[in-house]
Amino acid sequence: MNILDVLQQSGGIETMARELGVNESVAQAGAAALLPSILGGFKKTTQAQPTGLDGLGGLLGQLGGGGLLDSVLGSPPTPVSQGNEILGQIFGSKEVSRTVAAGAEQQTGISSDLLKKMLPIVAMMVAGYMAKQSGDNSGNGGGLGGLIGGLLGGGSKASSGGLGGLGSLLDLDGDGNPLDDIIGMAGKLTR
Repeated sequence: MNILDVLQQSGGIETMARELGVNESVAQAGAAALLPSILGGFKKTTQAQPTGLDGLGGLLGQLGGGGLLDSVLGSPPTPVSQGNEILGQIFGSKEVSRTVAAGAEQQTGISSDLLKKMLPIVAMMVAGYMAKQSGDNSGNGGGLGGLIGGLLGGGSKASSGGLGGLGSLLDLDGDGNPLDDIIGMAGKLTR
């Protein structure tokens, strides 16, 4: 199961569609187009952290941890300021967010204005889910390092076996290598 399936099953896609007044299939297509860039942003952020995955775990905790996903699933409106804060951390500037939305518009035909509204909500769902998966509601990044250390490189417990937990969720095309998906999509950002 990939991360888009998880967001669908959690009710996040449905909640976002209802909140933005769009069809659920539009919300799902938008999220699918935005996810690789968001995941690429988290990967880049992890590599830039002096403490790697532990730093990312701490950052997720500071930004709201697992409560971010709960904020999206709770009663509307979603506090998108938290999502914008996440985007600021992983993309560095609003210009990157605009570029991501423009790229997703070309991919899906969904207006970039709508995609810009989806972006902070999808970022909150991903960050909240990653925090919940890592058991990291306290700001301690150890669990996250164990889950995605091998995936993002330089992490604590790189697994030699199959992808576990978050690694399999980040593998968008199901080929057993999530890095190609993340790097491929992050590469499209720079064009």
